[in-house]
Amino acid sequence: MSDFVDLLIVENDFALDLARQPEQVTDRACIAQDIGHMIRESGLLVTLLGERNTLRQRDCIQQLELLVENDVRLVPGTARIIKQDLGKYLVTAKTLQFGDVGVTFGR
Repeated sequence: MSDFVDLLIVENDFALDLARQPEQVTDRACIAQDIGHMIRESGLLVTLLGERNTLRQRDCIQQLELLVENDVRLVPGTARIIKQDLGKYLVTAKTLQFGDVGVTFGR
């Protein structure tokens, strides 16, 4: 049995199975989905993507890392946000029970 269960969201809508029932996401994938939603709902993503000043970008990234760190399912001090490409970022962290988790966000 899974410790964490949620409904799977794909492109801002519920993912449905062949019977048109909502699909579930569990454990590590559930935590990753929650982190992605947390970042989007914080409003900091819009600020980060719109910011041109590198010092302010770093400040925004640090705020996002602190936000992610608040998730009690993660090992403290393991959340990192890495710039992959122009406007694209990777969030990595280590969960207490399920190992590493990664979420990509941005344009």
